[in-house]
Amino acid sequence: MTPDPKRVVLAYSGGLDTSVILRWLIERYRCDVVAFCADLGQGEELIPVRDKAMRTGAVAVHIVDLREEFVRDFIFPMLRANAVYEGAYLLGTSIARPLIARAQVEVAAKEAPTPSPTARPARVTTRFASSSPTRPWPRSCG
Repeated sequence: MTPDPKRVVLAYSGGLDTSVILRWLIERYRCDVVAFCADLGQGEELIPVRDKAMRTGAVAVHIVDLREEFVRDFIFPMLRANAVYEGAYLLGTSIARPLIARAQVEVAAKEAPTPSPTARPARVTTRFASSSPTRPWPRSCG
């Protein structure tokens, strides 16, 4: 069995689910939790997310600006392909998931302790909200 992690990088939205899991990880594993949030164009909505993560117990918060890459490498190709759900809704959050996951892993690589024969990299914990037909574009980072 693998020993408990010392540091976890959590995909954090500031919502109830990710706030609860942040505290649970701290209490269950006695580890440091680094909150990760992808800026896909949420603007000022991310300011309270950073504050809430710190108040909830995160040791650090990384908000990574992925807007340009998201539009260039994901949104434009999606629009060119006419990628819509049920013929009416843009794919929204789902189209961003690979980009968000890659950026989160990059943060985990930076947050990992100095490698040693017994050290393990920071754990990556993901949680993504699914988009809904009534609100297909993400308001938070998932």
